[in-house]
Amino acid sequence: QVQLLESGGGLVQAGGSLRLSCAASGRTFSSSAMGWFRQAPGKERAFVAAISGSGHSTSYADSVKGRFTISRDNGENTVFLQMNSLKPEDTAVYYCAARVGMGVRRLQSEYEYWGQGTQVTVSS
Repeated sequence: QVQLLESGGGLVQAGGSLRLSCAASGRTFSSSAMGWFRQAPGKERAFVAAISGSGHSTSYADSVKGRFTISRDNGENTVFLQMNSLKPEDTAVYYCAARVGMGVRRLQSEYEYWGQGTQVTVSS
């Protein structure tokens, strides 16, 4: 079992920045690829970014490429999502996810464990 706890969400003005954190426990963290997904009001949950178990490979949704950066600290069992140049359309609940396997994946079905989510609201 893996437990995931997100933090760092909040309210920010357009153009601002936030850094989300996801603390993991319960399984060897470095053997798990991690992902961030988001669900905006009235929309389905969507892929944002993912990082391999080693941290050497990453993947981003086109909508956040160049603005968001995913990283991880395997010593602290934590994955981060640095979000810069935020836009109102980035408003969503952001979820951290972990998969059994080290490779980067973009599909929700590839992830076995999910956090409860953290709200990010970007005002115009």
